Amino acid sequence: MTRTALVNGRVLLPSGFRDGMCVVIGDGEICAVSSEAPADARIVDLGGKLLLPGFIDTQVNGGGGKLFNDDPGVDAIRIIAETHRRFGTTGLLPTLISDDLSVVEAGIRAVDVAIEQGVPGVLGIHIEGPFLAEARRGIHAADKLRPLRDDYLDLLTSAKRGRTLVTLAPECATPDQIRHLVAKGVVVAAGHSDARYETVRAAIDAGVTGFTHLFNAMSQLANRAPGMVGAALEDDTTFAGIIADGYHLHAATLRVAVRAKGVHRLMLVTDAMPSVGTGDTGFILQGREIWRDGDTLHGADGVLAGSTLTMAGAVRGMMAQGRVSLASAAAMAATTPAAFLGQRDLRGAIAAGMRADLVLVDDDLDVHETWIGGESSAAPANQRAII
Repeated sequence: MTRTALVNGRVLLPSGFRDGMCVVIGDGEICAVSSEAPADARIVDLGGKLLLPGFIDTQVNGGGGKLFNDDPGVDAIRIIAETHRRFGTTGLLPTLISDDLSVVEAGIRAVDVAIEQGVPGVLGIHIEGPFLAEARRGIHAADKLRPLRDDYLDLLTSAKRGRTLVTLAPECATPDQIRHLVAKGVVVAAGHSDARYETVRAAIDAGVTGFTHLFNAMSQLANRAPGMVGAALEDDTTFAGIIADGYHLHAATLRVAVRAKGVHRLMLVTDAMPSVGTGDTGFILQGREIWRDGDTLHGADGVLAGSTLTMAGAVRGMMAQGRVSLASAAAMAATTPAAFLGQRDLRGAIAAGMRADLVLVDDDLDVHETWIGGESSAAPANQRAII
């Protein structure tokens, strides 16, 4: 086994940033973190840059001009993953928004094949709908929505590889259906829901462990109606994704979420669309035209349609708006989503025995290089986090 020693970097360890540390990688894993490089290792000088655990994005609709719903195949998955890798994402879930079940079936098959073929960075699939509430559908097409039926459960649990994440509205499913999905290894999140607090609580008790883009497209916190937001903020066992792009949420709302959920329960997501990594000014989403206005995406009615955010941009946004340290923001981009997916012992931190999924950034959080399973891919010079 040929080992590589990454030296002369500022390394983010679970205990914080450390200078003078050598990260030794080989056979896809981090072999050791020590003060000296092994004599037989190939030396890579990091030039004083910051070495972080690779970012994990659980909500990626597209990138590089590809929308997963439009092209639920291996080639599209590869392009999406390669595009987001340029911005520090070393693990992702290609995400389908509400669509016909034939599209869901095709997406599950494609992700299975992509993982079998070793497409770098693909960790599973996120099926966001169509079991969502009309009142909180956002950009999801109304004619695609439906309640969850028992005869759909076999499809949702059919993936042979990777993790399956299903976002559903608790009022569109039963606690027994949620329990069945969880028992089959599916990660279930609540979102796009107008459910009352009590309904959300019952879903958590049945096995819901996450909330999809907290605050957006869900019943809000009111004085005598806590809603989904109240249930999410109150519960200390669940995780929540959050979009820190400066448009989906007010900065004060980000800070409230951090204080309520904490760094180890709040995770950064992009909700990225195909315009990420391109200069495209718009695209078609299920027959509707979506316009790009600066760094925002919206339909004709002004409803936000995902984002142009990247994970490096999300880290930067959480630091600036959420007022957290780089170490905390990086944890929200790597350690927390790994824990959410049940992979805390496999990825999301720089420590011996973990997967060698890493990202090298400068002080401006521009990405210079990534490693997925120890394999390096240098990013283009001066690649910005949000484009």
